[in-house]
Amino acid sequence: MRLVYFAWVRERVGLTEETVTPPAGTATIADLVRWLKTRGEGYELAFENEAVVRAAIDQTHAKPAAAITGAREIAFFPPMTGG
Repeated sequence: MRLVYFAWVRERVGLTEETVTPPAGTATIADLVRWLKTRGEGYELAFENEAVVRAAIDQTHAKPAAAITGAREIAFFPPMTGG
């Protein structure tokens, strides 16, 4: 699956995007984030406050409990503000 990172999430991870194969049992956005945090300090920093980072599955906003089975792309980004 393709992961895409935006704004300060991208800066902390150090990548714009990557293709990953999460381990068996990684079923939700929350599971994926927990696994990503084991991949290094940049990921730990990016996801240190999991409640702040937003996600989208195939360009549709998703909650942490959303299933990722069959997802082609998951994006992670900070909260957005409007004006």
